[in-house]
Amino acid sequence: MAAAIRLSHRHSGLTDTNPSVGALIVKDGAIVGSAVTAIGGRPHAETQALAQAGDRARGATAYVTLEPCAHYGRTPPCAEALVAAGVRRVVCGAPDPDHRVTGRGFAILQNGNVSVEARVLQTEASEMLSGYLTRSLKRRPEVTLKLAVSTDGMIGRKGNEPVAITGPVAGRQVHLLRAFSDAILIGIGTALADDPQLTCRLPGLEQRSPARFILDSSARLPLASRLAQTAQTVPTTIVADEQAARPADVEALRDLGVDVLFVPHSNGELDLPGLLQGLARQGISTLMVEGGAVTASAFLRNDLVDRIVLLTGPEAIGAEGIAAPLLPAQVPERFMAWRENRFGNDLWQEWVRAV
Repeated sequence: MAAAIRLSHRHSGLTDTNPSVGALIVKDGAIVGSAVTAIGGRPHAETQALAQAGDRARGATAYVTLEPCAHYGRTPPCAEALVAAGVRRVVCGAPDPDHRVTGRGFAILQNGNVSVEARVLQTEASEMLSGYLTRSLKRRPEVTLKLAVSTDGMIGRKGNEPVAITGPVAGRQVHLLRAFSDAILIGIGTALADDPQLTCRLPGLEQRSPARFILDSSARLPLASRLAQTAQTVPTTIVADEQAARPADVEALRDLGVDVLFVPHSNGELDLPGLLQGLARQGISTLMVEGGAVTASAFLRNDLVDRIVLLTGPEAIGAEGIAAPLLPAQVPERFMAWRENRFGNDLWQEWVRAV
């Protein structure tokens, strides 16, 4: 199962609305079939692994990271394909919360005289599938809040003066996090202060840059900004308030290829829960929030954060710094410490909460 989970990482973020599932067919101690959900979401891992195994699948054990599907879509259910192939035993990581599948995949297998061992390495399998599971259960993407914090608890310097808090090794890890995210979001304050690209610039992974969203009520993103100028190559969306945005500004942004999405505005902020539900309907399962203090506070206040990544750099910023909206000692109890690493002189700390 651990090998199947590692395999499933291969197409993480590339399988559209379907989860990236790993499947191994094992017989007589040897792997005779190995597959991951195809790019775009079809075909599923199980059917590919069975095709690779051929007749050797009869009497074999299948290791699958997610409960095999039980509904008819473009193809017959994977659970039925496993039965038809003569698989003797199925070992599964995480149950599927999709109402069309949950429990039914296991039932099809058991009714076909296939032995089922469920919830093996469930925590690890669910971690890999966390975006899909969150979208299925909460009808919104899994939200990762990432903040870089100085040793004295600051995330930037007042006056829109850019400041590097972490080093290049930690920076590459952030780019890797972007590569495995469907979308990334910041506020207009960060866009104006930093003029960021919000892309993955790791060699070989440039094509995995996430879709970019900017909370910008009045649609004031500068036309000369790097976000606007690269909107033709990396999907870029301004999330605005129709009452606050000037039509001429909206039209100018659209001429550059920037999408403008109007979201209701109430109580002084955009409707974030409604925005996330809309993103989930677009098939976005994972959203990385890299915004500043205002955006981070809004997501925390609306209880929309599922994963927290805090990178603490070795240097202090001082009295002119902007205080971080969250420090390690302030992480809510509902979050569980997940991992801690050192990247150069920087400390990476990550917390998750149960789906």
